[in-house]
Amino acid sequence: MNRVQAGTRSALQAREHAQWIAFGPSVFQAARVLCASGVLAEVESSGAAGVTLDEVAQRVALPLYGVRVLLEAGLGLDLVLERDGRYTSTKTAWFLLHDSLTRANMDFTQDVTYRGMFELEASIRSGRPEGLKTFGDWATIYEGLSQLPEKARRSWLAFDHHYSDVAFPEALPLVFRHRPQRLLDIGGNTGRWARACVAHDAAVQVTVLDLPGQLEMAKAELEGTSRVSFAEGNLLDPQQQLPGGHDAIWMSQFLDCFSESQIVSILQRCRQALAADGRVYILEPLWDRQRFAAAAFCLQQTSLYFTTLANGSSQMYRSGTLLACIAAAGFEVEEQHDGLGVQTLLVCRSKPALPT
Repeated sequence: MNRVQAGTRSALQAREHAQWIAFGPSVFQAARVLCASGVLAEVESSGAAGVTLDEVAQRVALPLYGVRVLLEAGLGLDLVLERDGRYTSTKTAWFLLHDSLTRANMDFTQDVTYRGMFELEASIRSGRPEGLKTFGDWATIYEGLSQLPEKARRSWLAFDHHYSDVAFPEALPLVFRHRPQRLLDIGGNTGRWARACVAHDAAVQVTVLDLPGQLEMAKAELEGTSRVSFAEGNLLDPQQQLPGGHDAIWMSQFLDCFSESQIVSILQRCRQALAADGRVYILEPLWDRQRFAAAAFCLQQTSLYFTTLANGSSQMYRSGTLLACIAAAGFEVEEQHDGLGVQTLLVCRSKPALPT
């Protein structure tokens, strides 16, 4: 449990933390511009000797005033230290500049969610992603993903891949120890899991099911890859049935794109599509199953993206909420594997029929 949850801050510490929240947008933009402008990198490169304000301004070719306000903001953000007019960088600055998780989160916030997040309150009230209008006139972001501005689409995919792909090497042997012959990859996105499957097992046949725009991306990424086929479908439509006969159904960071009632509907259709003795594999970042408080924090804040831009009705779920949906759809969890990066793999099988 982190310090905020435990409530161990003194009144003075709590008031200080409240100011970080109050100035949150300014904090983010100051940190981002310190990185993007090269100012923070120049300070870091100076090492323990440090660098003066004038030297930084000359090297990054920015006005002295602008560099001064950035660096003085950086003092309050614990990104730089100043002594005798010379600036040095901190450990926090290193993570902003070099840590892949931090970079993925910052780029996603800047390029995808920042402008739309102004509509959070409206989205909470309406149950619709009111911030999505900053990009286009779609019901969900998934319909327009392939049409997002290039920078936004690139940051969206980098964010998505960062959280999911790290789990694939550990998940593959857990899935293929049951020797599936036909695997349905629902929400296959750019096809990375499908490619990993056919590389891992020489016999498996994979079907990737997704929206038309995402399928086009997957087809481009998987061109020339054998044993992969494609099926178009929109599972928001409760009448949309799944291709049958698969002995494994895989969903990676997919169910968090849907409300609880939609999850139950999708899983019920998975039951109908499974071959006898088949399994559903659900890979999800459950925020209450995280080892580190920072991971739980990232996932909790990501839920606000789903509210404001993605669909207005889903989130990064707490484990109990998702497990209740799985049970309501007629499945039981056969195995649960935590700690695949930030992911949990749930291996589900249909509940046995009750005796009549």
